[in-house]
Amino acid sequence: MTDTARPAAPVRPPLGARALRFGVRYAMVLVMLAIIVFFIVQSSRFATADNLMTILVAAAPFALIALGQTLVILTGGIDLSVGSVIAASGMTAALVAKSAPDQLWLAVVSAVAVGLLAGSLNGFVVSRLNVPPFIATLGMMTLASGVAFVIGGGAPINGLPSTFGEIANTKVLGVTVPVILMVVGILGLALIMRRTSYGLRVYAVGGNRFAAEIAGVKSRGILFSVYAISGGLAAVSGVMLSSRVISGAPTLGQGYELDAIAAVVIGGASLMGGRGTVWGTALGLLLIQTLNNGLDILIVPAYWQDVIKGVLIVTAVAIDVWATKRNVR
Repeated sequence: MTDTARPAAPVRPPLGARALRFGVRYAMVLVMLAIIVFFIVQSSRFATADNLMTILVAAAPFALIALGQTLVILTGGIDLSVGSVIAASGMTAALVAKSAPDQLWLAVVSAVAVGLLAGSLNGFVVSRLNVPPFIATLGMMTLASGVAFVIGGGAPINGLPSTFGEIANTKVLGVTVPVILMVVGILGLALIMRRTSYGLRVYAVGGNRFAAEIAGVKSRGILFSVYAISGGLAAVSGVMLSSRVISGAPTLGQGYELDAIAAVVIGGASLMGGRGTVWGTALGLLLIQTLNNGLDILIVPAYWQDVIKGVLIVTAVAIDVWATKRNVR
């Protein structure tokens, strides 16, 4: 009787290698926990229910544009126009609300239409004309910013009806509408990206557009859709921000695109496309907002806050590049 060879038992990596893999995979979670512990020790004001709600309220407008930015970055693109689209949409909502104070739904619809139009133009230029996303959205950033100033004649739009403020300041079970939209947006998009064919197609286009097209994925349609969605979400964010202060400002959303990109990158997404998650973006967003909140409580100057966030972004990207090259993830 011949002995049959038994399959060799799988060899477990050394403890050090497993610890390194764990540390890299959950680096941002560990950083988040360390930041929270630090601020709790430094100030008793940080670990309160009111301060937690303050962080969530501040994060909500950024969350919407960060979600749109996630889709764009997953396809290997970038959207620099979202900050200006926020301004143009917010100004549109303010202008319509002032002209028709009894029809606030029209203000919201008009603002979202502006955002969808801007995003659709980005998508058309990128997907059909093959203009690099950086150039296409840079042009839209300038265009939308100019439109925002044109709408208000170079000045903010004030004197809006008090009901306009109810859009963002209304509470449901003690939670403001923007926070509810943030939670719904994160859960909804996470489900779409993990459970639907659309999510798979977005990842496929970002991973290898040529291979995705061979497999039957209509890459142009996917590219068009992610930029349109990004513009629409930026418009909703613009309405929320304008409603919060009951005013329209042409500089609203200035620089927001950078924080949105930072949240996506810190959350582990690759700027080359094809890798990243909605949950990672949510973590990156909350990390940035928690850091901002804690540093404000400790009265750290704004310029030092920018230095700290810059170091955090560069570190996150460096870890990602290092881990990818060594296949540590």
